Amino acid sequence: MKQTLITILLVLLLTGCSFVSIQPNRDKTDSKTEKISTDSKKISEDDHNAYYNNPQVTDDSTLQKPGQSMTDEKGEATLKAIKPINSVYHLGEIEFTIKEMKLLHYRPDYSLIDYFHPLTEAEEFDFIKINVDINNKSKEKRNFAPVALFETNTGVKMDWKQDMYLEHLNGEIEGNQIKRGNLGFIVDQAESKKIEWIQILTSDVFNEKQERLEEAQKIQLHF
Repeated sequence: MKQTLITILLVLLLTGCSFVSIQPNRDKTDSKTEKISTDSKKISEDDHNAYYNNPQVTDDSTLQKPGQSMTDEKGEATLKAIKPINSVYHLGEIEFTIKEMKLLHYRPDYSLIDYFHPLTEAEEFDFIKINVDINNKSKEKRNFAPVALFETNTGVKMDWKQDMYLEHLNGEIEGNQIKRGNLGFIVDQAESKKIEWIQILTSDVFNEKQERLEEAQKIQLHF
């Protein structure tokens, strides 16, 4: 009987020790979860400057000086030139903001080469990226494309179909909606260093009945 009691007490003692050793780890996990939740809230509050991750193009948001590079699972991006713009253009109740433009060299991961083949046969290339906001201040839907035509002083001319980002910035925008994202156009690598300016032509602004409300604007941006 005495031996049985000693065995029971020993089991209880070991169980207690196991609980004590596990408990601090759980508390540590809870603390980490709380920190992640706080950071997510911070990103949400600063949504205006948030980077929207593109499935085909490397995140270049940290590249702010020419020569800097960023590599991830999508490829490698190198910044060649950058120009803050922060200009607002008004087309009726459409407020179109161009925040910055960059000239980048991009080497996509091998798994993404097929995605870029309709735009270029090169396995690496230069492109111009434009970061924009589109704010529909009307209560009604509007139809608008931030870049209908794109050209440079080196003779490059493209239309909206050659945008490599495909972030659905063209077309219908709900009343009081803001669209944010990027547009990118591939340029000749040998000629890219000669690019001094780009010129974009927006689309007209239409309502739901496809009635034209505002005429397109031509915008020239200098590096």
